Amino acid sequence: MAKKITKVYLRSFNLKMAGLHAVQAIAILLLSRNFTLPVSTSFLNFDRATQSLVPATRTLFEVPLALLVVAFLALSSIAHLIISTVYNKSYNQGLSKGMNKARWIEYSLSASVMMVAIAMLVGIYDLSLLIGIFGLVALMNLMGLVMEVHNQTTEKTNWLSYIVGCIAGIIPWVIVALSFWSSAQYGNGEIPTFVYWIFVSIFVFFNAFAINMFLQYKGIGKWKDYMYGERMYIVLSLVAKSALAWQVFFGTLRP
Repeated sequence: MAKKITKVYLRSFNLKMAGLHAVQAIAILLLSRNFTLPVSTSFLNFDRATQSLVPATRTLFEVPLALLVVAFLALSSIAHLIISTVYNKSYNQGLSKGMNKARWIEYSLSASVMMVAIAMLVGIYDLSLLIGIFGLVALMNLMGLVMEVHNQTTEKTNWLSYIVGCIAGIIPWVIVALSFWSSAQYGNGEIPTFVYWIFVSIFVFFNAFAINMFLQYKGIGKWKDYMYGERMYIVLSLVAKSALAWQVFFGTLRP
């Protein structure tokens, strides 16, 4: 018989995850070469020769790719550390009710940074579009928070926020897929193979979070115990972030 997952176990597990994310963040920061990607803005410019408005682009600043990777790893490390220390009492109270507010707040930041990094790797540099991608992924995760909070007051599970979150979450992937298609259709260069692996692997992991929530609320198998689903969220978070971080490192940041 499987050992029951306890709050004491989850506190220790969160503390270990804080350490694992922190070690990876430090390793990426110290080992990565200096590699930057541009962030640009698009606007209309008046062409006096043709007396018409024409589209133009200007680079606003450069973003070190390594810092984006370090950012989402560090955000997870800090969140796990807070959960296992100063927030632990509130965390345990939430678990007893079948929710973890801190999880969704952290994901709304870290997963959004992850998606921005993926978007930039496929050539999406426009600031407005990057902000939109960040915002949609943040909204997707905050809908997870709404799902857990709202269903504290319902007798039967209400799936509306889950559905809205899934819709918000799929749009950034459509945008990235369109960028892939445009590069293949009109571009002169080939997108590196590792970027395709990133797209497929992280897309699978993002969907795994939604499946985990579905199994929790349906109470299927081991997911009847909310604590089991909580541990799965923690494992999925570690694996997804680690997979993205090291794929980016070996594909682009390795000296």
